[in-house]
Amino acid sequence: MNIIKLSHDNNIKPLHVNFNGGDISSDAGLLLLKEVDRQVGLTQRMAEIIPDTRDQRYIDHSYLVLLQQRIAQIAAGYEDANDCNSLRDDPIFKLFAGRNPESDIPLGSQPTMTRFENQIKNSTLYRLAKVFVDLFIQSYDNEPKVIVLDFDDTEDRVHGCQQLALFNGFYQERCFLPLHVYEGLSGKLITTILKPGKRSDGKLILAILKRLVNYLRLFWKDTIIIFRGDGHFMSPEVMDWIEHQDQVMYVTGLTAYSPLQEMIKPIIQKVRKMHKQSNKEIIRYHSMRYKANSWQKYRRVVAKVELVENKIHVRFIVTDMELAKAKSLFEQVYQPRGQAELYIKEHKLYLRSDKTSCHRFQANQFRVLLHSAAYVLFHQLKKNLLQHTQWANATIETIRLRLLKIGVLVKELKTKINIEFPASCPVKSYMNRWFEMFTLLPHI
Repeated sequence: MNIIKLSHDNNIKPLHVNFNGGDISSDAGLLLLKEVDRQVGLTQRMAEIIPDTRDQRYIDHSYLVLLQQRIAQIAAGYEDANDCNSLRDDPIFKLFAGRNPESDIPLGSQPTMTRFENQIKNSTLYRLAKVFVDLFIQSYDNEPKVIVLDFDDTEDRVHGCQQLALFNGFYQERCFLPLHVYEGLSGKLITTILKPGKRSDGKLILAILKRLVNYLRLFWKDTIIIFRGDGHFMSPEVMDWIEHQDQVMYVTGLTAYSPLQEMIKPIIQKVRKMHKQSNKEIIRYHSMRYKANSWQKYRRVVAKVELVENKIHVRFIVTDMELAKAKSLFEQVYQPRGQAELYIKEHKLYLRSDKTSCHRFQANQFRVLLHSAAYVLFHQLKKNLLQHTQWANATIETIRLRLLKIGVLVKELKTKINIEFPASCPVKSYMNRWFEMFTLLPHI
């Protein structure tokens, strides 16, 4: 291979650059995620769901290998299927997928991965989504007292001819609107559903919520389930259904309709008067009864009136929690909903789950689930290993840069594989402790 001679300082020897370094990988930290996957059994469960009708005599890559390869690449920041071509010989990615770094054949190429993504059917997608819900349930040692179902969607712009990508008037773009559902107290992912690029109506949200709640009730009989979402998740169908369920409640945003603005005018005047007297920022909460034209009955609405920098800001929520104080309801129950936007940011920005460039809608839904698998592994890593470290609340991007992007030399010997970290590895003490910990844990 050609040697490149670089210019150099006079006080050092000449610099020669080549690519003859051998089996070196820049993503050694993926071995941590590999061990996490062994503990939760995520990729194994996903592979068991996908029917393999191929003639096994001519198969080089099992679906488990392809799943592990693709999810590892997404976790490491290589979200494009094209990256398979350049990474198929990488020793760490081969180890992640259960292959020896030298003696086993390379991983799947881009065409192989693309065929894999495009053969997934709707029935398989449903069973794969159920795997994530099952893992969520099994992540609790005991039945939780309370869980919060945070529903939120996000714009996924498209730039091709993807099926069901629609023009959205709010975003002024052709897009998908994938629905993300997280447990709001822990950040655990429950499911992600790719949707066409239009706002979901109440019937669709209710159908998803009913199926999810009814399934959770098979395992958790007494858990209080709180449905939480922004204003566009407030619908009469959802509220009516929840109000007839035991131990299920809701709190959602509410559009500032004209009657609500009229009802809150006395509170606004009071806030202005208090601000004038104290010259301080003022926040007041007010609980009232309100019935929209599409509602069957009056419901509790809580208003937050805030005067900041001489500007009045008013927000409304609607809820069936009749006994909670207005301030606590808004600050402790509803406002933490914003955390779900950070979970989506991790999923969409750092794991690039908006790479939905396949033509088939089912293939793009499958891609979203692959990115969700990477999210689950990162979340488990933070929960199990990083909880009492400086990375306990770090973003996926920070964890990737600090803990995954570490160069190692991989040597496959006759009876073992040596993975040699650099002597100057800045997280050497942590890595030692974590890998020792994994040797003590049973594998699924």
